[in-house]
Amino acid sequence: MEQAQTIADVFDAHVAAEFVDLDLDAAMATMADDPYVYHVPVMTGGDGTEGVRAFYGSHFIGKWPPDTKIEQVARTVGSDRVVDELVISFTHTVEMDAIIPGVPPTGKPVRIAFCVVVGFEEGKVKHEHIYWDHAAVLVQLGLLDPSRMPATGGEQTANLLRRRAQPLNALIR
Repeated sequence: MEQAQTIADVFDAHVAAEFVDLDLDAAMATMADDPYVYHVPVMTGGDGTEGVRAFYGSHFIGKWPPDTKIEQVARTVGSDRVVDELVISFTHTVEMDAIIPGVPPTGKPVRIAFCVVVGFEEGKVKHEHIYWDHAAVLVQLGLLDPSRMPATGGEQTANLLRRRAQPLNALIR
């Protein structure tokens, strides 16, 4: 249990450096040699120490709207992995190349479920695989019409946080 708590603490320090302290050097100090970060839905991130540093510095740390909130839904900790299920909410008031590349600010609120799979090597972050439903983000930004395809917006996150908030199977016709 001690190792599991240690890597969870390292990841908490990593996230605090990214979102609270906005400290690139502190975030990088939590990472192993030759790390990578991969945002799966939009294929953004960084590969290798310099690639991650460049990505974090230019596109991620300090590039989130000031009202960004992160809620932890669940955490699973193994011997060399932390998996966080999160809800991230923000008002899209700034360009967010890391998760919404090429989309100018819309001023619209977004609330979305994220899953972060963090691998560790020698007690430091080796990689982050980050997943979310990009269609749900685009629906909330008004860029994707859910009446024309099977997609939802913030309803899915509402159900994650509160069972039965929205009816299930609405997309099945």
